[in-house]
Amino acid sequence: MRTFIQHLVFNLKYLVFNTKRLLSNVQWLLANTTCLLFMALCLVMCKKTSIQENISKGPFCLTDTLQKMIETSTVELQEVRNELKLSGKVTSNQDRVIRVFPPVSGTVTAVNVELGDYVQQGQVLAVMRSAEIAAFGQQVIIAEANLLIAQRNLKTAQDMFASGLTSERDKVTAEKEVEKAQAELNRTRELARIYNVGNGSEYIIRAPSSGFVIEKNINKGMLIRSDNTDNIFTISDLNDVWVTANVYEADISKIKEGYEADITILSYPDKVFKGKIDKINSIIDPATRVLKVRIKLDNPKFLLKPDMFASVKVYYTESQQMLTVPVEAVIMDNNKHYVLKYEGKCKISIKEVEIYKQIDKRVYLKKADLKAGDKVISKYELMVYTAMNEN
Repeated sequence: MRTFIQHLVFNLKYLVFNTKRLLSNVQWLLANTTCLLFMALCLVMCKKTSIQENISKGPFCLTDTLQKMIETSTVELQEVRNELKLSGKVTSNQDRVIRVFPPVSGTVTAVNVELGDYVQQGQVLAVMRSAEIAAFGQQVIIAEANLLIAQRNLKTAQDMFASGLTSERDKVTAEKEVEKAQAELNRTRELARIYNVGNGSEYIIRAPSSGFVIEKNINKGMLIRSDNTDNIFTISDLNDVWVTANVYEADISKIKEGYEADITILSYPDKVFKGKIDKINSIIDPATRVLKVRIKLDNPKFLLKPDMFASVKVYYTESQQMLTVPVEAVIMDNNKHYVLKYEGKCKISIKEVEIYKQIDKRVYLKKADLKAGDKVISKYELMVYTAMNEN
């Protein structure tokens, strides 16, 4: 019995201990809950104070430093420009291309230039040995001899006429013979000059103009026949070149002579060559169903070379007008576009805009609470936009 009472007392003490421990935990929980409620109340009060402070700040104003940094651009009302992308290639200016043909037959004894070389007008390109040239040289010698004989006969006729031993008719005949011999000599010398007659049977092929050798169809030892119809050299100065672009039928109505064009070349992807359409072909290629247009470009440093691939952008205008701003002035945020209208240091407003299209460095606005002549910030606009949203 005594043991039972002892055990009962022990259990009662244990129950009292656990009860005190439970009350302690409840007190701790109540204390922490009170703390959390106090912190939440503080956050709400701080937020309210922050909002009140922002309201009390008034309108946003640029700092003096930011005022000096920004730049503004004018909103303009313009005809909408559009672009047409074409493919094409660089070709030689055919008005400045000279093809060299051999006027005589013979064997090539020397070739002094290679494909791509730059040559000066009159420079020796090649030398041939030709029986025809030898004949031209012989004709000159014969003509010179005939003139000398005619001149001696004339002197004899003049002396005899002066002595009364011959008639005036004989003297006049001798004078005519001299004229004929002189004319024949002039003719043969001119032929020799035209055919670039050298020493003996040599025919010298000279460059008719300065430029690059863009085609070469001759080698040392080659036999060239008199009935040859192929040119042996092609020379072009490449100071200006043509870009020939392809226009499909659906786009023919969009182009006109004089339209501006930007050309980029695969070899110089960061460089833009500017030109204008100066000729539109009148015939569609039946095989490719494209119309050829020509753009003439200056080529002072010879960067553009024949057969280079070219990407062409031709600009044309649509029959409508829209407000336009520089592309730098447009800000994109949350899939929407904005510009900052500037009316003064403390008078800047955010305007949402709807973009129609971007051409080159201008953006056309389909919808905007702006008018022509308004000013928009086009430099450091993102910094100003961020500052305004944090204000």
